[in-house]
Amino acid sequence: MTLAQLRTIRADAVTVRPGRPLSGTVRVDGSKNAALPLLAAAASLGRTVHLAGLPASADVQLMLNLFEQCGYRVTHPVLEPASAVVMPRPGAIPAPVMADAARIRASYYLVVPLLAAGGQATLPWPGGCRIGDRGMELHFRVYEAFGDSVAIDDDGYRVTAAKTVPDTVVIELPFRSRGASIAAILRSVAAGSRLELGNPNLSPETVSVLTALRSSGWETDQNEDKITLVPPRGGLNDPASWTVPGDKIEAGTLACAIAATGGEGRIEGVTGSDLTPLMALLDQAGIPATLGPDSVTIHRSTQLSGLPLRAVASLSPGGLDADFEPGLIALALGLPGTHLFADAINPGRHGNLIPELARLGAKIEENSPTECRLTGPQRLTGTQVEATDIRTGSALVIAGLTARGTTTVTGLGQLQRGHADLPAKLRQLGADITEVPR
Repeated sequence: MTLAQLRTIRADAVTVRPGRPLSGTVRVDGSKNAALPLLAAAASLGRTVHLAGLPASADVQLMLNLFEQCGYRVTHPVLEPASAVVMPRPGAIPAPVMADAARIRASYYLVVPLLAAGGQATLPWPGGCRIGDRGMELHFRVYEAFGDSVAIDDDGYRVTAAKTVPDTVVIELPFRSRGASIAAILRSVAAGSRLELGNPNLSPETVSVLTALRSSGWETDQNEDKITLVPPRGGLNDPASWTVPGDKIEAGTLACAIAATGGEGRIEGVTGSDLTPLMALLDQAGIPATLGPDSVTIHRSTQLSGLPLRAVASLSPGGLDADFEPGLIALALGLPGTHLFADAINPGRHGNLIPELARLGAKIEENSPTECRLTGPQRLTGTQVEATDIRTGSALVIAGLTARGTTTVTGLGQLQRGHADLPAKLRQLGADITEVPR
């Protein structure tokens, strides 16, 4: 049983109390959002891949189990608890029943590994967080560009691999979808085809897959207009070694928590430039930060600016990752000014977060289902709230650090899907957070 599973059994809630400003140094885990596509790329490569830096989050543990169900062999080096080795098994396997995939929002990363293992992927619709439907239409267009066939019904979908795949596949995406961009990259890897992908997503998670493939002999080139991927000449069979980058979202959550309490601290293990859009907003609010090659430091504010924040989630290169937005909303409740937030990428997220913050006394005006504004500072009062998804849970913990009295955040299992142990990292910075036994 994994450490993440043990925590889920032990507790399903945390109590959060206000205290002194957070301070100190903390190190983030590997990124869940980067680990899942890297695992899928490892399974699609047709070679043994050693992947280091895996977080012990529940979604990553589930994905490893699902790869084993797909027919891949997964081992865990004894002396490397954050590592896994993914190995293909020779010969095709029958298409497995993947009912557990309905528990994970990123289950679509299983399509190409299933195609590589047995020629067919039958999966339920993505589950996990209740933040709106995970659109799959663009993914299906990607597979059809490779000649694959797609069938759907109420329960899920089936992708059947083409018998012959083109030597070169050219795709132009209508918008910069991260999932569809990675799906195209993975399908190219499994097929051994050259890929020309127009209007791609260039998030750090996509780039980390390209970096891993480049280290394994693939030729890669990327800019804002196109990703080009060329298979190795003559093929390669040597084992590959990749590393999951540090979790920029966990780093951003910790940064917002430090800033919300008026503290200062250093967050290590993350590429500083990955947090540039978030740090620009903190700087605008009067909260200075320093970005390093592998860290970010939040400095104590001497005077908040009172300038309005405009935090709009974007898929454009250099845009604000939607997963930063909930933590920013929790932070902005304590900042002077009138602040605007928008997330059209996850249309159900505001519907989860805003009612829970309202239970703490927050007054947030909903301009639309995906856009809201608030005026701060506001005074919050602790009560019981529920983490209905990963990012709502982390935002509620941040809000609890500044609310009067005790805030109890239930649904800890949702938080653990994305973070191995976020409460422990906050305690390391001095937060008063206690797990509530079942």
